[in-house]
Amino acid sequence: MSEEKKLFKVTIDNITVEVEPGTSILQAARKIGGDVAPPAMCYYTKLKGSGGKCRTCLVEVAAGSTAGRTNVMDGMIVKNITSSRVVDARNGVVEFLLLNHPLDCPVCDQAGECHLQDLGYEHGKEGTRYEFSRRTFKKHDLGPYIQLHMTRCILCYRCVFTADQVTNKRVHGVLDRGDHAEIATYIEKSLDNDFIGNVIDVCPVGALTDKTFRFKNRVWFTKPVDAHCSCDKCSGKVQLWMRGDEVLRVTARKDEWGEVHDWICNTCRFERKKVSDWTIEGPTKVSRHSVISQGHYVGLKKPNETLPEVMGGRQPKLLMDIHSVSDVNSVELSALPGPATSKTFEKKEP
Repeated sequence: MSEEKKLFKVTIDNITVEVEPGTSILQAARKIGGDVAPPAMCYYTKLKGSGGKCRTCLVEVAAGSTAGRTNVMDGMIVKNITSSRVVDARNGVVEFLLLNHPLDCPVCDQAGECHLQDLGYEHGKEGTRYEFSRRTFKKHDLGPYIQLHMTRCILCYRCVFTADQVTNKRVHGVLDRGDHAEIATYIEKSLDNDFIGNVIDVCPVGALTDKTFRFKNRVWFTKPVDAHCSCDKCSGKVQLWMRGDEVLRVTARKDEWGEVHDWICNTCRFERKKVSDWTIEGPTKVSRHSVISQGHYVGLKKPNETLPEVMGGRQPKLLMDIHSVSDVNSVELSALPGPATSKTFEKKEP
């Protein structure tokens, strides 16, 4: 009879979870889910060596550490959203990431599914203290299918790890150092490996985009559906982004953390753009918090509410509790014969 595997207990934001030894704090937090899971712009489960580049997953564990790089210990207590120090540090990291990254969301193809856009909304500031000119680069064509817009790059290294670990030969990487560092091919080369299109899926911002989809539509106007085909190169399991009966874009299927389930080949991604090329399985289940979910309500699952657990079982307090001095909530508006007016809510003397 095999010995039972020892599990570590780790408490994150007042919620305790059991995980196997060797699990990172980030993965432990993802088992809890919700806001307890730190954001990650560089960590990617399928890519060895990823994590520790963007610093957005900083958490408080006795001493500060990145959740994507640090493994849990038995009895470890971690603070994420319950720590004002972590929130302040994350605000600073986001401000740092936005020093050079242009806020061109209205014209960027990544808008609506950009992790940095979400971070900027949650932790960004109204203005910038940066007094110098932002770095700018010319757009770079990496072959017939991929466009590199280095001005938006945050140097997360995901695309480099993907080319290293998924394709047969990597021809691009990070050149130069410090504030001169950039993603490039040195001598301009085409990225034409059979699986190189996956660098588009792993890019958390709009630095690497699909040239066959650029400026064609907004993702929230499209309908994402799961589909598959018989492919001799990859699993053939993809996500189609459709407008009517037209396939505008093909991507790999992703999980709730924005990471792909299976890498797909260039043939499936760029060349099979007809409905007849695919067997449609049905609409993709989209998180209700995503802008893409507008109009797509199939199979929605409400995420667990972690706030009471984070607060030790206490419910949040109302800042302005007007229930005791107002009779508004005692009026059934649907039962009124006509529109509600001020007289509807006037207190009647007993």
